[in-house]
Amino acid sequence: MSLATPSQTVGPFFAFGMSWLETTSLVDADDPDALVIRGTVLNANDVGVPDAVIETFQADEAGRFGSGDRGWTGFCRILSSEQGDFAFTTIKPGATVSDDGTRQAPHIDVSVFARGLLQRVITRIYFPDEEAANNEDPVLSAVEENRRTTLIAQSTDDHLRFDVHLQGEAETVFFNC
Repeated sequence: MSLATPSQTVGPFFAFGMSWLETTSLVDADDPDALVIRGTVLNANDVGVPDAVIETFQADEAGRFGSGDRGWTGFCRILSSEQGDFAFTTIKPGATVSDDGTRQAPHIDVSVFARGLLQRVITRIYFPDEEAANNEDPVLSAVEENRRTTLIAQSTDDHLRFDVHLQGEAETVFFNC
């Protein structure tokens, strides 16, 4: 008889312990630059993962981090629903410059925490209307071409869609950091 490990039987219980820390908007929804990003955290069977935490960090529209403009922090923490759904309101970040001077396409850094993950997984959201910048981005360019679509949000009528596939054929590209 094998015994289950604590991580297999207990929590984390993100909704219980972190709901008071949830921040789903970086800007007011009526801000003319406001952009809603919706998605679902999915397991290998394309079933939504409840009680996941999605943390985002991004530059402001000028490509600056923590600039203080509009009280800008660039950070959101979103809890997934029982169906694994999440949404947050932000603005499109500007292009950023790496320490070595390389220009990066507008993107949002994303960390995902969920039951069964002993370590967070880290990915990025790129924008579908930035094709030229995406083609020049050094991080996106390092990803196999057939997998890059897992990092680019999809446009819908009123928001962007970005699903996080934790495993399976459509697994989102995750980075070692």
